Amino acid sequence: MSDPLDGVPAEALDRALDESADEAGLPEYYRSCVRPLLRMPTSQWPRCCGGGCEPCSESLRRVASLTLARLGRSVVDR
Repeated sequence: MSDPLDGVPAEALDRALDESADEAGLPEYYRSCVRPLLRMPTSQWPRCCGGGCEPCSESLRRVASLTLARLGRSVVDR
């Protein structure tokens, strides 16, 4: 599997993540939780457990999807 972030400058990734997190209302201190998802297939992304976690994994998934879209990268669905 190739890295969906190959060739993406760090500054562009940071900007896309910040914009996506702002759009989704994800606080800055949780943004580092999104970074690992950007390189993983969605089948490995955590799902909501219904336990009221903060942040909810669905929020992290949304920000990851928005970030990849902003970068013009596809979400890997394996």
